[in-house]
Amino acid sequence: MTRRGLVLGGGGVLGAAWTVGALTALEEQLGIDAREFDEFVGTSAGSVLAALLACGVDVAALREHQLGAEITAGPLSGFHYDHDTAAGGSRPPRPRAALGAPAVIRRGVSGLRRLPPTTVVSSFLPVGTGRLDRVGALIKHVAPAGWAPRAGLTVVALDYDASERIAFGRNGAPEVDLADAVMASCAIPAWYEPVSIHGRRYVDGGAWSSTNIDLMVGLDLDEVYVLAPAVTFDPDTPTRAMTRLERRWRTRVTRRALRELAEVHRDGAQVTLLGPSSLDLEVMGHNIMAAQRRMEVLQTSLQTSRASLGDPHELGIEQGHVPHEPESADAVTAYTAVDQTESDAASDPAPDPAPDPAADAAPDPSPDPVADAAPDQAPDPAPYPAPDPAAYPSVLTQEDRP
Repeated sequence: MTRRGLVLGGGGVLGAAWTVGALTALEEQLGIDAREFDEFVGTSAGSVLAALLACGVDVAALREHQLGAEITAGPLSGFHYDHDTAAGGSRPPRPRAALGAPAVIRRGVSGLRRLPPTTVVSSFLPVGTGRLDRVGALIKHVAPAGWAPRAGLTVVALDYDASERIAFGRNGAPEVDLADAVMASCAIPAWYEPVSIHGRRYVDGGAWSSTNIDLMVGLDLDEVYVLAPAVTFDPDTPTRAMTRLERRWRTRVTRRALRELAEVHRDGAQVTLLGPSSLDLEVMGHNIMAAQRRMEVLQTSLQTSRASLGDPHELGIEQGHVPHEPESADAVTAYTAVDQTESDAASDPAPDPAPDPAADAAPDPSPDPVADAAPDQAPDPAPYPAPDPAAYPSVLTQEDRP
């Protein structure tokens, strides 16, 4: 019997909406119920959806829930959840005037160089003050026993003071209620309060990796499907500075995701990675927490994800194939950065040791939803370079070859 894993990456309020559309398309393409995956790995917004699936919520209910319909049957029945307000709005509350993780900063340059750039940047950010109580209440409603009623669910968070990735639900991880694990996984640094569990502070698992695909290694899986709203192989060409900055962040996320993907493939699994298309990105804008765009993002994802998964050959899968046995990460990173070539990919086989907070941090903690809602107008003097779409498909499939 085929063993399948599902990775749901982070991406804020809009990333969750996009993922629900992608899940709908994935079910249609595979002809299976997404709740039947053997293993789930969820990070940040993806951890909410992974937890709901593992607790028996079907994709149809997730979709109706996103559309604001009243759910009258199943685990979500009777729970009111306002997607537009539950995360606290499109702007973060004023953070505390204190460094997020001073203990990490005191490690010095040599210690910081061993961490992912996003982890380092998050340590320098101020302590957030937002709350995720409604997210926690949602998960408690579907998991009254404390954890999902089935095995195979992993929720990823970051131990803030130790700068260690924690895979809740796995052997060796602290025992915790699912609601606390999901809130920890969603606690964006500088936006939300770190979540305290057994005296330790935890923040968004995306501060380590937006996808954490490599946690599927060693699980004896035949197929792994990755829905990653922060990844893209089909970038758009925005003109606004804030949007261009967010796209550069996506380039970093994509590069790391493909390195992780190669690890899972070397472990013997066929891996399919789906990210937003240029049309999805245009609808999303630069603020992944702008809930006013959520419905449009979902509807667009329903169209683009179906097209991407339904006819991957036309989207350049042959050009985007990752070799069966990459000799190094170079063969993978050549497909990631929009302005990177195969020749210079070798210079970046691992996460950059010296992060650029402007380019590598999470999306700007103080986005301007008013500016983001307006269409791009005046061209920027240094526009984001437009790649060859055939070289960056929305779907990247990695499979065995004879």
